[in-house]
Amino acid sequence: SGLDIAAMNRIRKRVSRIKGGRLAEMLHPRPVHCLAISDVPGNEPGAIGSGPLVAAAGSEAEQTALPDFVNRMLAHSTPLPSVGAPCFDAVHFKIIATLEDAKQAAARAARTRGAEAQVEPKFLEGDAAEAGTRLAQALLRSRGGVVHVWGGETTVRLPSRPGRGGRNQQLALAAALELQGHRGAHLLAVGTDGTDGPTADAGALVDGGTVARAATHGLSAAEALARADAGTFLEASGDLVNTGPTGTNVMDLVLGWRPHT
Repeated sequence: SGLDIAAMNRIRKRVSRIKGGRLAEMLHPRPVHCLAISDVPGNEPGAIGSGPLVAAAGSEAEQTALPDFVNRMLAHSTPLPSVGAPCFDAVHFKIIATLEDAKQAAARAARTRGAEAQVEPKFLEGDAAEAGTRLAQALLRSRGGVVHVWGGETTVRLPSRPGRGGRNQQLALAAALELQGHRGAHLLAVGTDGTDGPTADAGALVDGGTVARAATHGLSAAEALARADAGTFLEASGDLVNTGPTGTNVMDLVLGWRPHT
């Protein structure tokens, strides 16, 4: 659909039986302690898991073109519990893990291995392929020998008949186009939950030879990006990363490194 996670959550709250504070209604008046792992920008409690235990302030559905079946569900949805409703009085909410925790952990891991690490503060968002191009260009302009750590969540607008892949594979392949020919440059893009889109792969680790390796199989990186088929291309180049489920989700991590010149 191209909608970001905040827009998706506003729709989910309206059509779910537990999101948008509806679970708090079901559990009221029991005391509830919620320990949350944040997978949303800004770590807003009402957006984590679409807020089953949090009042859904400003949760109106998107005023954009939506599939007919979604519009039908929205038309039959019931009002959400409002801010200040009694059902929230006994809910105690605490965030125990965030994207920033993962970024800092990645930087610490790099430093313990003797590398310099730089955590990039800006949240990574927008079109996945555009982000991949942008990050690869920034990596090539940067000082060598430094591990750059980015984090966030990008989007992919799918064609009518998409191929195999996910947003991290799309980002990684776009980055590979920029890195081609740059020996020793690497970029890793992965979902922290171990899954990227509707695939078993977490993402991909690409380098300056990714495009050339897949080209020997007759594949075009530009065509794969246009078809949202980055997974097929990256399987041929040998660059997919498969971790299995990690048991957590704090959005996506991107790490970049190139050697000293």
